[in-house]
Amino acid sequence: MTGDLEAAQRFYGAVLGWGFRPTRLGEGFSVAMRDGVPVAGIGGLARRLGVPVAWTPYFAVDDADVTAARVRERGATMAVGPLAFGTGRAALAADPDGAVFGFWQGEVIPDWTAHPAPGAAVRLELRTRDAFAAAVFYGEVLDWACERPGCCDVSYEQDHVVVRRGPDTVAVISGGAVEEAPDPQVRPRWHVHFDVPDLEAAVETALRLGGRTVSPVHTTSTSRRITLADPDGGLFTIVALQDGTGPASGGR
Repeated sequence: MTGDLEAAQRFYGAVLGWGFRPTRLGEGFSVAMRDGVPVAGIGGLARRLGVPVAWTPYFAVDDADVTAARVRERGATMAVGPLAFGTGRAALAADPDGAVFGFWQGEVIPDWTAHPAPGAAVRLELRTRDAFAAAVFYGEVLDWACERPGCCDVSYEQDHVVVRRGPDTVAVISGGAVEEAPDPQVRPRWHVHFDVPDLEAAVETALRLGGRTVSPVHTTSTSRRITLADPDGGLFTIVALQDGTGPASGGR
């Protein structure tokens, strides 16, 4: 969600190589495309809704009112909605530790899947105080690990909770965040990671267009990543895979 849709499209188009097309949600929204595949959505409504510029994961639900009721019943906060938008209804909420997420009831754009295409979200990662408690909250609110066909599976792997739908990793939940930390990198929140072919080139473009770095470059055996802020302060992480690795698994 941003305050200036055209400016956001210029910035992310240059940094991440995205093109954009309009949606049935109206002129205030666009879908980012990479190689013909939808990879993210941008809405220019931050100022009107009184919300900060931010990348936020949205989860598809069958009934937005039922989901909102589940959020409230579990001590979390409904911030916006559910409100009617185009072909569906959307809402913003904060989980019990303050991490913001959204949910959507309605038509889902064809070809929009959890499996990453080049330039898509490499991974959605929730960094939170207690990964198990968060997994229980989201599982109950979003029907993860239910008995119906098509539900997400939840497992504990290498100190993280991993959420999958079929073979695709939807999200990773990590513990250890500190609610009152002054650094937003440490506070509970959803982190959105985008794949780039060249980390340095993407960082250079972001800085030239008014963005800034928020973290140092982190290097592992499989990837290099850095967190950036766009010119309006929206945080996102870019990831370049090391040579010899395949796509990692894992949207504004």
